[in-house]
Amino acid sequence: MWGLLLTITPTLAQPEPAAAQEATDSLRLQLARLAALVDSLSLEVARLRDAGEDAGADDALARLRAAAQAAADADGPPAPQERETQDFVGRQRSLQALNPEISVNADLFGHASKDDPDRDNFFAREFEISIISNLDPFSRAKIFLSRHSEGGEFSPFSEGGQAGAHGTGEGGGFEVEEGYVEWVSLPGGIGLKFGRFFQQFGQLNRWHTHALPFQTRSLPHIAFMGEGSLAQTGLSAHWLAPFGLAGGTFEATLEVTRSDNETLFGESAGVSLLSHVNAFWSLSASTDLDLGFSRVSGSYERETVSGDRNLYGLEMAFTWRPPGQSRYRGFSFRGGAMAVDGLAGLGPTSADEGEHALGLWALGDLRLSQSWLVGARFDRTENPADLEETAWLFSPTLTWWQSEYVRLRLEYDLLGRSFAAEREGHLLFQVTFAMGPHKHETY
Repeated sequence: MWGLLLTITPTLAQPEPAAAQEATDSLRLQLARLAALVDSLSLEVARLRDAGEDAGADDALARLRAAAQAAADADGPPAPQERETQDFVGRQRSLQALNPEISVNADLFGHASKDDPDRDNFFAREFEISIISNLDPFSRAKIFLSRHSEGGEFSPFSEGGQAGAHGTGEGGGFEVEEGYVEWVSLPGGIGLKFGRFFQQFGQLNRWHTHALPFQTRSLPHIAFMGEGSLAQTGLSAHWLAPFGLAGGTFEATLEVTRSDNETLFGESAGVSLLSHVNAFWSLSASTDLDLGFSRVSGSYERETVSGDRNLYGLEMAFTWRPPGQSRYRGFSFRGGAMAVDGLAGLGPTSADEGEHALGLWALGDLRLSQSWLVGARFDRTENPADLEETAWLFSPTLTWWQSEYVRLRLEYDLLGRSFAAEREGHLLFQVTFAMGPHKHETY
């Protein structure tokens, strides 16, 4: 009997190999087996005591208990169950996140003219403050405040038929160029905009002055809509078509605004309607083509003259940017035509009911390196108040981007008029700079 006990004891003393993170159920099973073995041996010890071998039985029982404890210790304590942790994230916006994005853009330039050398030569033409904020996941707001001083603007058709010149003068206080709220990513590819905004009459009308590829807008734009952008107050709806034709992307814009552009609508305060369609094709990895058509319709009123007024615009844009070298090489060309009708009774030589004034414009720039660009433009337009008068403009430019925040441009403007024998020439040096996240955006 003692031989049997001594044989079992070393066996129990050897701990069974177990992994450090053995499952709890396996550990419980082993302990249950050991408990059953101890109970069996306890019965044997009790039998031996009855036989008069108490001392040896006590020693054997002690050895069995020690062996059972050693086996349990070798398996280690039950692995604690890992409690799942939950990260609590506050969905509220921090105070810093509530602050809108604020940027400042400046447009400074100096010019020299042989026709009027005594004129003021340096101007801070515009300072613009842009305030942009995402209101919630569905909408954002944009406000653009600007202080504008006259200077650098062309007068292609001045009062009395006399040759105009670059305007000069001091500006007033800050005024709201744009201020609107827009809803983005609505169902069906629709976006809405409400407030005062630069209207979608082509692409360049959306650009602010400091972002233009030349120091003024085109001559047809100035003659038909004035020196500034066509900006009115109302509602705009934009739709991105879910289909494509010949690999193109199509979009449409419809805007209903109050007529407050004096050049286009006179003193009318009625409703004007703008419609715009645009198509874009990626012709290759390096070339893109963009085509657009726009129309603005409203009424013209001034003193005893009134009637319907329609403005049409057709434009195209072609860009070439070689992959991997777009920062160092590239070419872009833009061109278009504009026409305005409803001219009867506007000038000394009354136009017929069906006549219209026509304007053409074209511009291009070539990127020579990461910082240097050369460009040129040519514009020609008729006078909507007198169709017998025309004006044209030719402008070469040299641009150096010091960084994405600072741009320096040298431009020469040569302006000719059909009713003036002499041509005007102006040499301009323009500096634009931006502070903040929003720079010279072209969208």
